[in-house]
Amino acid sequence: MNLLLIGVLLALVAIAYQIGLSKSRNLAGKGNNSVTLHSRPVYYGALVALWCGIPAFLILMIWNLVEPSVLQHIIFNNIPSSISSTLDEAGRDVLIDRVKAIASGFGVTDQAAAYEVAAAQQLAKFQTIGSFAKFAVVISAALAGLVWAKRHVSQQYRARNQVEKAINVALILCSGVAILTTVGIVLSMLSEALHFFKFVSPVDFFFGTEWNPGFSTTGNAEGSYGILPLIWGTLMVSGIALLVAVPVGLMIAIYLAEYASSRLRSWAKPTIEVLAGIPTIVYGVFALMVIGPFFKMVGESIGVNINATSALTAGFVMGIMIIPFVSSLSDDIITQVPRALRDGSLGLGATKSETIRQVVLPAALPGITGAFLLAVSRAVGETMIVVLAAGNSPLLHANPLEAVSTVTVTIVKQLTGDTDFASPQALVAFALGLTLFVITLGLNIIALYIVRKYREQYE
Repeated sequence: MNLLLIGVLLALVAIAYQIGLSKSRNLAGKGNNSVTLHSRPVYYGALVALWCGIPAFLILMIWNLVEPSVLQHIIFNNIPSSISSTLDEAGRDVLIDRVKAIASGFGVTDQAAAYEVAAAQQLAKFQTIGSFAKFAVVISAALAGLVWAKRHVSQQYRARNQVEKAINVALILCSGVAILTTVGIVLSMLSEALHFFKFVSPVDFFFGTEWNPGFSTTGNAEGSYGILPLIWGTLMVSGIALLVAVPVGLMIAIYLAEYASSRLRSWAKPTIEVLAGIPTIVYGVFALMVIGPFFKMVGESIGVNINATSALTAGFVMGIMIIPFVSSLSDDIITQVPRALRDGSLGLGATKSETIRQVVLPAALPGITGAFLLAVSRAVGETMIVVLAAGNSPLLHANPLEAVSTVTVTIVKQLTGDTDFASPQALVAFALGLTLFVITLGLNIIALYIVRKYREQYE
């Protein structure tokens, strides 16, 4: 019903636009009878469409938000109090699902109780009435908005101002959604992390050197929850990835922007950017099946023990994966440096390489730093490559040739399986996520400080 109603509303909005457009054009007239409208006809059409669609969609959204609570109230009004009063929250949810299944006609696997059938009959009745009522109310609101807006289409009506205000409000709401989403994520992680710290001391969590969470049937925190091995593993893998991606990506960007011909650039840059579209699971399999055994073979040939699954394997392949992020963004920034800066440097006798080092790169430094920051964030948050290629060994050591584990891999590990979601073994994932968020935020702040410092020196 909702899809049908939305389709009808969209059709009415399109019709409303045409009505507003036609009326404004008729008002404008032609030839000697033409008059000057305050706004172009498209604004009048858009205004009528907005008044037709926005109130109706708001009513539909509010109705859909309120409807589940009303239906739940109807269900329990038809359930004997002697039964409903004995149910806990899980039991109430099961009962609601059973009644809804019976009302929909699918039924339940076992014999339904008489009170469930009676409640389902009442629910089906109210659902039918509610569907027709919702359709009538929403369509009536759309038609009322259409008629009201059509009557206000006149020569002096400021349709453009109204439409631009609506667009401005829409842009503000979209910005608010992004901000509120970030705030919601942080608050949800913070809430669950605080719950976790009721079981485990923050000192033991942030400064512990052993990670070995044990399974507990009592709901208590068994084992060790020291995050330092995971942080160190994350930094080690990310550092190796940056050692691969940053110099290679920056050199690629400099070559494409300053030395490559337009013909070479036209096919080389898209080819490099194809790497960014390869799924990370493919990189992980490539690391596990090719790079890891290759490193192990090289190590054996020179007498060095290199594990096939290690920080080196995961970091190297991760570095290959983020090369396009560094090269593409850096190339775009370098090409935006004004040509006059290059010409001035060359005119003063500097060579091309000196111009790149002392003029172009300082001018492009803020954008290049942004590219590096994106690479860091991408490396820190990577999961699949580390799952397959790093060995998943949460040990605190400084040997990149051995297996390690990262924060992201541990989050996935702790949230999968049969662990109770309210147990410390699952809640620790939120503490890990919050820690990872703080680390990324710190990297952003440091990068912003560096950008501003060097920008001031250059200016």
